[in-house]
Amino acid sequence: MADSLRGQLVPLVLCCVSGGLAGMQPHVAAAESLPPLQVDPGLLGPMPARTVRVVPVEPAPVPMAQSRPPQPASSTEPAGTLPARRPAASAPAGGGAGAPAASQAVLPGSNRREDERSLGATGTGGSTPLPLAPLAPTGRITPLPKEGSRPSFLSGDNIRSVGDNQVTVEGAAELRQTGKTLKADRISYFQDQDEVDAEGHVRLTTDSNLISGPRMRRKMDAATGFFEQPDYVFRTDPQPGQAIAATTGYGHAERLEFDGEDRYRLKKGSYSTCSPSNPDWYTQADDLFLDYTRLVGEGRNGKVVFKGVPILYAPMLDFSLSNARKSGFLTPTLGTSSTSGLDATLPYYWNIAPNMDATLSPRVLARRGVLLGTEFRYLEPTYNGMARYDYLPQDRVYGADRSFYSFQHNQVLGRGFSTNLNVSGASDYRYFTDLGTAITTTAQTTFLRGGSLSYAAPGWGGSVGIQRYQTLQDPAALVAPPYDRLPSASLYANRPSFIAGTAFAFSGNFDDFVVSDPTNFSRPEGSRTVLYPQLSLPLVYSGISVTPKIAYHVTRYSMSRVQTPGDATSFSRNLPIFSLDSNLVLERDILWGGRNLLQTLEPRLYYVYVPYRDQSKFPVFDSGLADFNFAQIFAENIYSGSDRIADANQLTAALTSRIIDSQTGAQTMQAAIGQRYYFRNQGVTLPGETPRTSSKADILAAFTGTILPRTYVDSGWQYNAQERQTQRFTLGGRYQPEALKVANIGYRFKRDSVPGANDGLRDFDVSGQWPLYGRWYGLGRYNYSLHDRNLVEALAGVEYDGGCWVARAVAQRFATTTLTTTTALFFQLELNGFSRLGSDPGEVLRRSIGGYGRISDPRGAPLFGVE
Repeated sequence: MADSLRGQLVPLVLCCVSGGLAGMQPHVAAAESLPPLQVDPGLLGPMPARTVRVVPVEPAPVPMAQSRPPQPASSTEPAGTLPARRPAASAPAGGGAGAPAASQAVLPGSNRREDERSLGATGTGGSTPLPLAPLAPTGRITPLPKEGSRPSFLSGDNIRSVGDNQVTVEGAAELRQTGKTLKADRISYFQDQDEVDAEGHVRLTTDSNLISGPRMRRKMDAATGFFEQPDYVFRTDPQPGQAIAATTGYGHAERLEFDGEDRYRLKKGSYSTCSPSNPDWYTQADDLFLDYTRLVGEGRNGKVVFKGVPILYAPMLDFSLSNARKSGFLTPTLGTSSTSGLDATLPYYWNIAPNMDATLSPRVLARRGVLLGTEFRYLEPTYNGMARYDYLPQDRVYGADRSFYSFQHNQVLGRGFSTNLNVSGASDYRYFTDLGTAITTTAQTTFLRGGSLSYAAPGWGGSVGIQRYQTLQDPAALVAPPYDRLPSASLYANRPSFIAGTAFAFSGNFDDFVVSDPTNFSRPEGSRTVLYPQLSLPLVYSGISVTPKIAYHVTRYSMSRVQTPGDATSFSRNLPIFSLDSNLVLERDILWGGRNLLQTLEPRLYYVYVPYRDQSKFPVFDSGLADFNFAQIFAENIYSGSDRIADANQLTAALTSRIIDSQTGAQTMQAAIGQRYYFRNQGVTLPGETPRTSSKADILAAFTGTILPRTYVDSGWQYNAQERQTQRFTLGGRYQPEALKVANIGYRFKRDSVPGANDGLRDFDVSGQWPLYGRWYGLGRYNYSLHDRNLVEALAGVEYDGGCWVARAVAQRFATTTLTTTTALFFQLELNGFSRLGSDPGEVLRRSIGGYGRISDPRGAPLFGVE
């Protein structure tokens, strides 16, 4: 009882001496003359548990020039304080049970109701405010945290003040700041320094990160200090626009030092993205620095341990914390070739800047020598490009130096102007046959060397440039290389809304064709000018459209060299062209498999008339017979390029039907059949072409769609009704019930263009990715040419999903020519969120297996399992 009375009377007397009760106005002069009163916290006795809110509020200045009459305590606060929100019932004047004593001041901006609710939550009761700071001599409350620091909230079983600066909380102690929560058995908070000293079961949570251990000392806002024997969980979440993966890293260290916000220096620290209880892999270093502001990790005297076995030692470690780009050695590749022997590459990646990088790729070819590959890339808001150079000195098999170069640059100049440059070439025509590492490169036959300047404005535009080519073929081959264009210029215009509902379009170009080989005098050279204005009248009604079009094709040739002496050096051609395109769309609702669907029936008729003009004397610079398909039977000309404009009096009839989901609008199936009918024999031909005499073209048919759940089919058929034989046929199917499960099958057939030409095609192709057992996945592809009776490509491999790591082993073999093959072996260990060790077969698998999904990618990725 005496202790309780002392705890109430002593503070009251002290308040009177130091400047009056809370409800009374002290005399300013008297307050200024008194020295600050130091109160021993021990006199106050133990304090009840409660939540304390520390708010950074700058106190208002005390008016010194005016004296004011005393005001009722229930309506005013001590001078210089913010009004405290009170319960509805005010305290009586002169101090009562509800009036706080001066040494028990409520902090500026605090809420008594909130304080009482907080006390109730702790289960200890009581409503006596905590004496964190004494009143200043002027009667103002001293702000506790430093100016600009975050508000702090303290709670615990026992809270006491030590001097003017320190607050100590013991028992279920908790400190909360914006974005941070600290829990421990004991927390000492130093207000002026915004620093905490926590001991016993310490847990610091900041955003998505968690650090726990026996002791921590840290300046909260400055994020400096240390943590002893910490276990930690760090999570990286990609920000909008960032092409990085979300990763969660775990680890333990002897000591952690805070080096600023989201920067940690670890002594004898470890890092892994595996479960912390028993990680399958981890990296450990004497000194480990994790910088989540740059998403990079660095270590000294480090090692990588997998399944308890160290697999990599490194005096310096340098890795990404988000699978983002990072300078360092990339995964090596290993393969074999029938002509090069063992083939090994160890690339080094240099991340020069966020918009610039380079790759150096030393490549050892056992039978040929060492090839050095280099690649440089850059990206800016208005331009981007890539430069590459590969060099193999003195190829021991070929007997000479070999090289390849490529430079590409694209730039937007502004005001509608843009430019591009594309220059590439190889030392010899067998470069990619001997040194290529994929089918896509070994099959490359030409390189473009050119550049252009373009202009684009609403409704019109144009370009001017040059185009030169290097042809990768045997000089003894009979196939003529393409012409160079020195220069080439084009102009186009498009007015969808022209005069009286018509649409106007124009295209024109000028090309000067030059033979790439200056020693070849057997091919003609010259320039060609083409002008092609068009005027159409689209008539569109509900479910039907009719579009008549008239056009005029003007061509002029000026020859600088003719094929046969005495041939004409100038030619001209003027051709009117008329077409009529009509389309009808019929719809009906159907019920199929319990689903409401919409079926369409779309007949289409397309008529073209082009008068005959003799073009047999015209040169052939860039024209060829276009591929016969659905797009081509609705075109005006059967030839590509402008050297031949076929005469035409023909009608194309086609019928298309679609099945559409009424709820989503997605197309489920589509089937089409079409045929072209000729009303006169062919007059215009290419050199060596046999003119057509039949009245009907081949029948084209196609079907694509989902025939069963998760089962997709795509097929095409070209049938010659006169000879009653199939000219071309393709059939492809895919079954993909879920991610990481896909099976593909395909067959392609093409008959020889003429008997004995041996240019036909018969290929069988099967590929897939499928779970085998547990976490094992099988991969494979088999592509065989029945026509040539040899292997096109074979691939086999397995993948294992370890949860936080993935292992892959893949073997690939493909034909570079009809007589030579290349074999590549890929072994990779992927440590999720850390690094990939070994050769990466990802690009090969995506190209070879349609629908392949990388098992380490997030299942919800928008492009997961999509080609």
